[in-house]
Amino acid sequence: MIELVLKDITCTHCEKSVTQAVQQADPSARIEIDLDHQIARIESALSLSDVIAVLTEAGYPPSA
Repeated sequence: MIELVLKDITCTHCEKSVTQAVQQADPSARIEIDLDHQIARIESALSLSDVIAVLTEAGYPPSA
C-alpha cells in the first residue's frame, strides 16, 4: 500500500481524476482518497516511482 499526500486534492472532482489516472495505468489498482487530510492510499502493481509519475502527469504531484 502506497500512501501519499496530495495537497492539490480539494474536491470530489479531484478525487475522481486521481482515481482515473491511476486506474488507467493499472486497471486493477485500488485507490482510497481522504479528502479531509489530502491523502491517497493506493494499492497497485505499479512501483512508487510509476505512481508518482502518473499522479504528477495528471496534475496532482505528491508532496514530500
